[in-house]
Amino acid sequence: MKIELPQTQKIYRKNKGILDVLHIDGWLLLGILLLLATSVAVIYSASGGDQAVMMRQVSRIGAALVILIIFAQIPPNILYIFTPWLFLLGILTLISVLLFGEVGKGAQRWLDLGFVRFQPSELMKLVLPVTIAWLFAHSKFPPSFRRLLLGAVLVAFTGSLIVVQPDLGTSLLIGLSGLSVLFFAGLPWKVILGSFLAIVFSAPIAWHFMHDYQKQRVLTFLNPESDPLGSGYHIIQSKIAIGSGGLDGKGYMGSTQAHLEFLPESTTDFIFSVLAEEFGLIGVIALLVLYSLVIARGLYIASQAQDNFTRLIAASFMMTLFVYIFVNIGMVSGLLPVVGLPLPLISYGGSSLITLMISFGILMSIHTHKKLLTE
Repeated sequence: MKIELPQTQKIYRKNKGILDVLHIDGWLLLGILLLLATSVAVIYSASGGDQAVMMRQVSRIGAALVILIIFAQIPPNILYIFTPWLFLLGILTLISVLLFGEVGKGAQRWLDLGFVRFQPSELMKLVLPVTIAWLFAHSKFPPSFRRLLLGAVLVAFTGSLIVVQPDLGTSLLIGLSGLSVLFFAGLPWKVILGSFLAIVFSAPIAWHFMHDYQKQRVLTFLNPESDPLGSGYHIIQSKIAIGSGGLDGKGYMGSTQAHLEFLPESTTDFIFSVLAEEFGLIGVIALLVLYSLVIARGLYIASQAQDNFTRLIAASFMMTLFVYIFVNIGMVSGLLPVVGLPLPLISYGGSSLITLMISFGILMSIHTHKKLLTE
């Protein structure tokens, strides 16, 4: 028996391009590639023209793009089926870190399996919001208080496993990624306000349990000039770099703060300072425009998603991306405490880049598989 396709689907299949075959969203990919090109250029300058550093990042970008394409092929319904098992795996790896993890710089965050060494908290940046979205997949909006409470418990439990590594910054950011799903699911404003007030009033208690280096970060944020050659050095040099860029910057490869080695971590956490010094306010605005286009496209995909599960995933991924951008830029500008967070898609490194590419691959899958069903 021969099955006739609808006329619109016949046309769609006939005119499919390579991006459609690979389930890639062209507009989102364009924004990502522009940001990655910016990354390579700024890393080359921040490293003082070190071609080896640049080529290592290029190879990581190539591998990350392959991973993006792989995850774009996975239909959202397959992701839905495996979500509980992924969450269980993530929790087991976090517990394994506490029992068998490698210790470095006073923290126990890495798990060495012999053939690969990875940081399980990076995995949870994706798994936790997907799990919370799975929890609300078949709920009416706004969800019941019981379901919201269960989601909050999962977020708190996951965050607590990361806090004790200790990694307060990552735990807060992962917690925000999970809480963003609760927000988009319809968390009442009175609950949000109540939670905020609870955090404010519990701050003195939290201060008592913080590690010394965490307390020092807060004190440095409040007054970096109190220790200009010690704990306040990073942020003071960063603000000098940003301020000296002016309107149009010192020009490409003109970052004196990075090239004269005044600015620490110039290719990773503080790479925004290098970009601001070389390209000035104009370059900063251009970077923010690129980020805005990527986030806007992601939110558009979220608005077009077919069900609660995919809609919440797409929206939470974009909210998380926005928070990471906001925290890094606020950190290097002296507006937020230093938490050791890279600038998404720009900073040197592979772990954060791969995590982001997985999220973009899932985002593209949500959009392109939905298009296959509706065309």
